[in-house]
Amino acid sequence: MGRSRYIITDPAAPHFLTCTVVEWLPVFTRPDTVQIVLDSWLYLREHEGMRLYGYVILENHLHFVAQSERLDLCVRHFKSYTARRIIDHLAAHAEENLLACLRCAKRAHKTDREFQFWQEGSHAELVFSEDMMREKLDYIHANPVKRGYVDRAEHWRYSSARNYARETGLIEVDRWV
Repeated sequence: MGRSRYIITDPAAPHFLTCTVVEWLPVFTRPDTVQIVLDSWLYLREHEGMRLYGYVILENHLHFVAQSERLDLCVRHFKSYTARRIIDHLAAHAEENLLACLRCAKRAHKTDREFQFWQEGSHAELVFSEDMMREKLDYIHANPVKRGYVDRAEHWRYSSARNYARETGLIEVDRWV
């Protein structure tokens, strides 16, 4: 894999991250697969000290801003756990077309798995200022609005926009005030 400017440069600082399903497959149109992502974030917050400042989950990718003493490990655990659980879910529900695409997306040199779920990398960007944090959270929350899915950010169910509108979100986040 080539060098990328999108790496976790300071594991203890907040980073804006993007995770994309291979081939941009629409896997997060199913509430059960979204719940796997939410459960993983809950676990990482409770057991690995990750701070989750904001998130949005769209049909084929997600964005989030997080911080942890070992954010690189948290992201690795997140991607590994969610990939395994979502693939198992798709198999249990006989989603053969999606599984075939995930099988084809696996690179030939990866002999330790049958499927590839996430694209390589996490497009990590260091959040180095208050202004940048606000910009990234605004971007995250505006994403479904810009796509025309909802008129207001807090109407998108799979986002922390509700938390920032002082409404109850699906999971608790570490609000950046």
